[in-house]
Amino acid sequence: MLIDFGIKDAVDILLVAIVLYYIYRLMKVSRTLNVFIGVMVFVLIWLVVSQIFEMRLIGSIMNQLISVGAIGLIVLFQEEIRKFLYSVGSHQRMSRLTKWFGIARKGQATVTRETIMPIVLACMNMARQKVGALIVVEREDELNDIVATGDFVDARINQRLIENIFFKNSPLHDGAMIISNKRIKAAGCILPVSHDFNIPKEFGLRHRAAMGMCQESDAIVIVVSEETGRITVAMNGQFRVRLSAEELESILTGE
Repeated sequence: MLIDFGIKDAVDILLVAIVLYYIYRLMKVSRTLNVFIGVMVFVLIWLVVSQIFEMRLIGSIMNQLISVGAIGLIVLFQEEIRKFLYSVGSHQRMSRLTKWFGIARKGQATVTRETIMPIVLACMNMARQKVGALIVVEREDELNDIVATGDFVDARINQRLIENIFFKNSPLHDGAMIISNKRIKAAGCILPVSHDFNIPKEFGLRHRAAMGMCQESDAIVIVVSEETGRITVAMNGQFRVRLSAEELESILTGE
């Protein structure tokens, strides 16, 4: 019996392979890779039993498990599904496509050269004094839900204000500062923490919160280490470490 295999079938297989590859990459950086592998093994067994050997009884039982299990998988992998959809929507080519159709997100200039220097100078002073800091610079993705977790400030970006907020005796020094639309919007905010196993062990909770924030948004997150005094930036799901004042200024002005 000849199998009718055409270009459409080849494209179908290629698309499935691409989707599975990206899902595998997404699961690899989380704690659910083994669960994903278990699900794939179950699906393969279901296909062999129901499609190849045509075992109707066990096939019908597994069909019911598959239909009910789909809802369970959505609940189980809701965080990973959200990250996957966000990565698709924020991809550079997808952004170009939305601009082509005129439905691009409305971006806003959150910092200018005049407002960047107070941030850079404050970070350098805190780094020399080994004062821990966590500063989130909003870009196109609005962070109103993060702002709501802290104390509303709405002040002009000022070097002394930034340093005073992160002073060790300040009640807001443990949280994150949100900079939006050229102003300090809030302080003492709580950020989502990344559980990525690839984060170096020497990085603390501030770095994990920075990575979690940039994985769920397009924000630039500046971290000043309280232990080492080093300045790190989390951006687009990656760290840039041991930054100088010039490098930090370049990152903020280039985005």
